[in-house]
Amino acid sequence: MGRADALKPGRQEGGHPPLPRAELPVDTVSLARFLIGKNLVRETAEGVVSGRIVETEAYVIGDAAGHAYRGMTPRNRSLFLERGHAYVYLAYGRAYMLNVSSEPAGIGAGVLIRALEPCDSISIMQRNRNITRLRDLARGPGRLTAALRIDRRLDGVDLCREGALWLGCGGDNRGAIGQSTRIGITRDVNRLLRFYLRDSPFVSGPRLLTG
Repeated sequence: MGRADALKPGRQEGGHPPLPRAELPVDTVSLARFLIGKNLVRETAEGVVSGRIVETEAYVIGDAAGHAYRGMTPRNRSLFLERGHAYVYLAYGRAYMLNVSSEPAGIGAGVLIRALEPCDSISIMQRNRNITRLRDLARGPGRLTAALRIDRRLDGVDLCREGALWLGCGGDNRGAIGQSTRIGITRDVNRLLRFYLRDSPFVSGPRLLTG
């Protein structure tokens, strides 16, 4: 694949039916892998915006790097919802992060959505980010939430139902999945819990983690 072809946005055929909850693996690591190639869909007043998920990180049960490690709080209670709900939080006071709850109700764990390949309504994403470069629109967890206007108002949303934000079914031809350590954490740093679409120019992180 040439570089020009690699940077073409994804093309979606038809609509974006929500992923049935029954199809989501009841396991955080399995869900992190499963979500690669699926779609993240956001309905806005300007139109429906979407991107293909190309990078995730798993924050498993008992993970010292996870927000559920010390138990449920008013801030993280969405992580303890049944798998397939949104947990949105503000990181360092400047960027929102989107996670998907990943275990049975009452058990805290989640999958961080780290990067998207822009697919639908790219012009809306460009206006939201105030940039035009396709590769950088949603390459990173803070960038993708800004591109799709995701904030704390969407915390707790059921991502398996069509609404303001949902997980959409993806194509079968998603490519090879790579695995590495996670990015930007200080605890449990050596665990291979980051998953990404190999050879995708939309994946974030250092080159040594994307081979």
